[in-house]
Amino acid sequence: MRNKSAPSPAGLRACATRTLRAGLRARGSRTVTLVCATALILAFHAAEWIGAAAQTTITSPQQQFGFEIGADYRLANYKQLADYWRKLDAESDRMTVQEIGKTSEGRPHLMSIVTSPENHRNLARYKQISQRLGFAEGLSDADARALAKEGKAIVWIDGGLHANETLGAQQLIQIVYEMVSRTDEETIRFLNDTIILFVHANPDGHDLVADWYMRNPVPEQRSSAGLPRLYHQYIGHDNNRDFFASTQKETENINRILYHEWMPQILYNHHQSGPAGTVAWSSPQRDPYNYNLDPLLILGLQALGTHMHQRMASEGKPGLTMASGGPYDGWWNGGIRNTGNFHNIIAILTETIGNPAPMRIPFRPERQLPNRDYPYPIAPQEWKFKQSIDYSMSFNRAVIDYAARNREHLLFNIFKMGQRAITRGSQDTWTPAPSRVNALTANDADGWAALRKPELRDPRGYIIPSDQADFPTAVKFINALREVNVTVHRATAAFEAGAKKYPAGSFVVMTAQAFRPQVIDMFEPQDHPNVIPYPGAPPTAPYDNAGWPLAFQMGLQFDRVLEPFTGPFEKVTEWNVKVPPAGAM
Repeated sequence: MRNKSAPSPAGLRACATRTLRAGLRARGSRTVTLVCATALILAFHAAEWIGAAAQTTITSPQQQFGFEIGADYRLANYKQLADYWRKLDAESDRMTVQEIGKTSEGRPHLMSIVTSPENHRNLARYKQISQRLGFAEGLSDADARALAKEGKAIVWIDGGLHANETLGAQQLIQIVYEMVSRTDEETIRFLNDTIILFVHANPDGHDLVADWYMRNPVPEQRSSAGLPRLYHQYIGHDNNRDFFASTQKETENINRILYHEWMPQILYNHHQSGPAGTVAWSSPQRDPYNYNLDPLLILGLQALGTHMHQRMASEGKPGLTMASGGPYDGWWNGGIRNTGNFHNIIAILTETIGNPAPMRIPFRPERQLPNRDYPYPIAPQEWKFKQSIDYSMSFNRAVIDYAARNREHLLFNIFKMGQRAITRGSQDTWTPAPSRVNALTANDADGWAALRKPELRDPRGYIIPSDQADFPTAVKFINALREVNVTVHRATAAFEAGAKKYPAGSFVVMTAQAFRPQVIDMFEPQDHPNVIPYPGAPPTAPYDNAGWPLAFQMGLQFDRVLEPFTGPFEKVTEWNVKVPPAGAM
């Protein structure tokens, strides 16, 4: 097993550099300078030798599985992935495998933390920095800039959420291997400047689909059609609609890592398949974007998406579209990526073609001309699974590269988004609504005033009375908020707010918190705009739900408080508040 606490190549180089500088300061001593220079050279080469030697023991997927990841008619299952990750953990000082919980069927739910050996020795500190900047409480701009300068960009990359989308899980195997085995300058830079959390999102489904596919001994006859049951035990494909409700074990595991422990600045969610005639669709999304999102978040999605497109074009990989090139919008909540956006995380996805059986990119006339959202068309052609793996590797490296190059900006900007959310919750604000805006005209002298009526203000907080008829369901709602680390308070005594009295035990959710977008989105009705491409055209349908506020879905009794208020409140520290027993006749 590799010793993750041993001196690293970079550490030896830094030590030698300090020695050389000390020697150079010893004026008039050519001997000292020569000795120090020699020490630097020897240490540098020793570091390189150590770094190179460290990689000679890394087992490749070919050695582990007997086939390359992306080989025709071959899929590794989750048990094989887990065994391989543990082997790489033992072989590499760049990687630590962590069990983040159990799955619905009792499998170990694994995450691989990949970074440089130096960063591994300081993981607790870098996690603390990421948390402090993500929660944004009690920090000045100067404090935040100092932390951003010290910290490392945290990048989440998952795969396998939808198990029938086989590319997502397979690419996780390949990218982890490449990150722990490659010694090129770019990879070393990635490892030094970022901490990457590689997470399998649906282990149970992976085993089901891969085993079902590989059951046929004749490779060319293999198919994933006819799965005998759902590829998530309880909710199937809708596991990517569970991330604001947290009803499943896998969702709870993921949300705990994301919002309680690590607070990454970037989240990358792999899906498939790409629109016909392309290889992949990637963020940024098409309009509309949810009106609760910070502009820095929307601009961050665009910047990261553009960086990915540029890398693919520079590598000669055509066929990537974005925004209007696919149906995916920036509106809804509940997917792993979407809920990340409501926590100020630049959370993106790709939808990429690819299956173990060779396929063909079809001819589509509308895909032959380049445009803003499809700048580099691809010709119709035969397509192999290995090509999809190669594209996924480039996507992953583009995301990590963006994080490494923009490390301080990402860390500071997630703080800034949280800080602004706290400020907005502490003063009078108004969230725009299409139905109100569309009722006005440019010549309406009172238009601005109409949009700023006092009664249209966003709430300073929400109160959930403890004496409502179905308080157990109200507690379940509170638990959904706590699962994604929304700050909740509980009244320790009776209090009054907004000229109304409330009993002890009532819950209070203030909007002056970093995750204000998530708070507002769970309590307020959505107002989706009518997206009409041209006069007389039918509206463009939303990609997913147009509205979903969990408070409404659960029949919650709550009050919106528009004025500042305080009371005898204590912070709820539990992730799962004990649900009181239901009443009885």
